[in-house]
Amino acid sequence: MSNLKDIAVNLFNEGTATLLIGYEQGNGKLRPFFCRKPEDCSRLVLNDDCKNNIAVYLTKPEIVAGEKIAVTATLPVLRTIVQLAMENQLSGGITAIVRDGNGDDCVALDSVEEMEKVLADNPLDISGKEAELRARLKAMSREERWQFWVNEMSKCIKCYACRAACPLCYCTRCIVDNNCPQWIQPWASPLGSMEWQISRVMHMAGRCVSCGACKEACPMGIPIHLLTLSLAEDIQDEFGVAPGSVMDHGNVLSTFNAGDKEDFIR
Repeated sequence: MSNLKDIAVNLFNEGTATLLIGYEQGNGKLRPFFCRKPEDCSRLVLNDDCKNNIAVYLTKPEIVAGEKIAVTATLPVLRTIVQLAMENQLSGGITAIVRDGNGDDCVALDSVEEMEKVLADNPLDISGKEAELRARLKAMSREERWQFWVNEMSKCIKCYACRAACPLCYCTRCIVDNNCPQWIQPWASPLGSMEWQISRVMHMAGRCVSCGACKEACPMGIPIHLLTLSLAEDIQDEFGVAPGSVMDHGNVLSTFNAGDKEDFIR
């Protein structure tokens, strides 16, 4: 992808970027790459095998503080950048290099508005195995679904890899780290794990970009991404907000309107 490398070199030479967060070929698979020099841009890769959501680094001050940032962005990364911008979590402007269509050509986007236009033309499509798993869960009774998640959460070792991998879990102090008062048991247990994941999925409501980073990070193979996907589906049904879409008036569960429906109250 010479076009990608040419764009990256120009960003450095023009002073637009001092740090480019992208992907390079690792030992058998692609890995995150922090490019700081034009001569290293030849190592950059951007294709369908770029699975890590590298936007997770954008809220790490030890990495991005004082830098002019560029990112080689897949669609999930691009959705994350827009979401972080909407939540005022980006300290400065971000230049996103994205693939232009299905080919190898790339284009640089230097504003959130340009990123939103790209996302509007590429709505989130959850299909294949993920759609089948969600349909199977939805077909269960409430009791069956609860037992399914009780069984899954019994495997959780409370390593918090899901939290570390999620680019939108950026709180400086998580609820599970709070011990005055202590809301959630810090040790691994079925109840504590269930409380932790329910708390996390509610915090992600209307925000999850469905990148699957939490699922990929889980060492126990728990399909925790199905929680956020299922909630995203419910939000779309109730509020008309599609998963991964951009909202200019706040997140679904962080805003209040006196005219909101209250038919859920029994």
